[in-house]
Order: sequence, then structure tokens, then C-alpha cells
Amino acid sequence: MTQHHSQTDEELTSVITELVSRETENPPGNEQRAAEFIHKWLTEREINATLVHEPYEDRPQVAAIVGDGDPTVVLNGHIDVVPDGNRDKWSRPPYAAEISDGKLYGRGSVDMKTGVGIGMKALADLKDAIKSDDLTGSLIFHAAIGEETAEPGTKKLLEKGYDGDYGVVLEPTAMRTATSEKGLAWYEITVSGEPSHASRPNQGDNAISNARPVLAALENYDDRISERKHDLVGQAHATITQLEAGTKENVVPEDAIITIDRRFLPSESAEQIDSEINELLAEVEASHDIETSWQRTRTYESAAIDVDSHLAQIFREKSAEHADISTDPWGVNASTDVRNFINDADIEAITWGPGDLRQAHTYDEHIDLADAAIGLQTLKTALRELLTKQSGQ
Repeated sequence: MTQHHSQTDEELTSVITELVSRETENPPGNEQRAAEFIHKWLTEREINATLVHEPYEDRPQVAAIVGDGDPTVVLNGHIDVVPDGNRDKWSRPPYAAEISDGKLYGRGSVDMKTGVGIGMKALADLKDAIKSDDLTGSLIFHAAIGEETAEPGTKKLLEKGYDGDYGVVLEPTAMRTATSEKGLAWYEITVSGEPSHASRPNQGDNAISNARPVLAALENYDDRISERKHDLVGQAHATITQLEAGTKENVVPEDAIITIDRRFLPSESAEQIDSEINELLAEVEASHDIETSWQRTRTYESAAIDVDSHLAQIFREKSAEHADISTDPWGVNASTDVRNFINDADIEAITWGPGDLRQAHTYDEHIDLADAAIGLQTLKTALRELLTKQSGQ
């Protein structure tokens, strides 16, 4: 096994720095400057790259192609990042892309501009071998928009024909190979009341009071579904994450809005959860004489492939060769665009990349640049095996 070392890749570091320094927060969806940089960088290296102005004209994505042989491997990354939050809580400016002690700091450094960077660099580094037929397959690269808000960026690129035989979503998994992922659905539940002046509270109907049995029922629901488990992604959850009510200090609130974050397993579906929420609220309404309504505001479907798929076996094996990485089957608890490959395009796909997922969305988010360099080397080794006739095709 190759020992974990501290060597970095200067060109890769430069690419990651450029990407992190371009603020691409979503919302609102500021991906354009990053997309234009990626397109220019690839084009300068004589890689066939296209700015794709769909699904949104003013938020371009990038698709790039090297070669035209089989098999085709699609490398996917998203260029949007979550907002930086309270800047006072950052010890370094979130878009300065400062490097200290071998770590690059900034919003998106882990989630997932390092993944985008190693995808770009892999295309550039393997281009000559593909064009000379040393490697018989081909590569496609996605720099997608809108992943953080479940927009159809990756889905649109796949629909437009930027697809293949295999997909690698380059999210930070510390180079573990994820063959399954949890789904995510957000629900907004509105509990009705009747407003009145707080000096005459009995004249109204306090929506916060009405929300109490709903909150209790949701907590019971969370306890109940926690018994549902999957070998690789763990248990199901229904977590209350927001409660909004009231317009003014002296007004009895008319509505209370409860938000829940529902993490679900490959064996569950959003439609099934809709039915469970419906049933739960109907029972509460009947027993407490209150009115509710709900809507599912965002959905990332769960996804899974065979743990012993050809793609997963190669990435597990090569990751263990380059670093101290477990080869045990594994799943990711977060939601990624891998579902678009597996569920929408019927493509064998994994989630894999350097970086610690626990750094995602945090203050002082950072990537170890040595890990990024090892990730790039591992990716290229795995791709070399996949893109040859001896790869089991």
C-alpha cells in the first residue's frame, strides 16, 4: 500500500484556489463566473468544452468530452455552494482561498470545488492517452449548477446526452466508495389558527397552541421510523428543523409553520412518506379539532447500486492502494446528484472523492491539499483501469 504523504499538486491547487475564490452561492445561484473559468481552462487545454445555458439561461453549466470510445465514464461535480452564513464566525474570509499548513480554506473547498478541480485535471492529464488510444474509452465531465437546492442541473446535462456507461459524483467521501445514499424530503406543515389582539386572546385561536399536538406526533413518528434501517446508510429520520409563527408581539398568531427534514432509505419513496404525513396529520386533526395543510418543498430521491458493481470494486481497490481507505461496502448519509445517474438515467454510478464530508457547510471549511493530490492520483488510476478493454467490458 502506498503511504499517505504530504505532496501536493501545484496545478491542482491553482485550480481549486481559482474555483473557491469565485463566490457561487446558491441561493441565489451565482455559478456563472466559475462556469466561465472552467470552460476557459478546459478550452485552453484543447478539450472540447461547452457552456450549456439550460435549464437557466443566466446560470450556465459546463460539459466537456475527451474521446469517443467505449466505455464512457462521466465525472460529475456541482459548482454552487451554500451561503457563507455569518462572516464574523470565519477566521479567514470565506472566498479568499487562503492556504495555511497545507490546507486551503474557503466556502466550497470541500463541497465540492476540490472534486470539480480533480475532475478537470483528470480530463487534462488523461487526454493524450485517450486520443492516442492507449486508453480505449472516453471521458465526459460535468460542472453542474443547482445541486444544493435540488435543481435539475445534472439531470439536464444527462438528458442532453452528456451521459455514459459509468458515473462518478466527486463529492467528499474521504475516498470511500459509496454505492447507496439516503434520500431527503423537506415538508412544510401549516397549522391554522385565528388572529386576535393579545389583550383578548380568547377571541382568537392560537396557532402555536394548536401546533403542540402536531409537534408531539412528529416526534413520535421520528421514534417509530428510527427502527427502519439500511446496512449502508443507517436509519431513517424525521427531524423538526424550523417553527415559524406570529407577526407581532401583541397579536395571537394565525398560522404556525413547522418544517421537517425527512431522511429516507433506498427502500422508501417520497410518495410513501407523503402518505405517512397525510395519515399522521389526519389523526391529529381528528383528535384535537385543528386544521393543517402540508407541502413537500424539496426532494432528493434515495439511490443504490449493487455493492459489488464493477465500478465500485475498482474504486475501492484503487483507493486502498493509494491511501489507508477501507474497502468495506459503504453508503453516504447526505444526498447527492448520484440519484440522477442511477434513478433518472439508469447509469451505474458511485459517490466518491477526497475531503471530509463533515467539513461541508461549516465555518472555516477547508481541504487538505495533500488529500486532494492523492484523490487526483487515485481517480486517474481507477479511470485508467476502467477505460481499457481489459476492464471487464
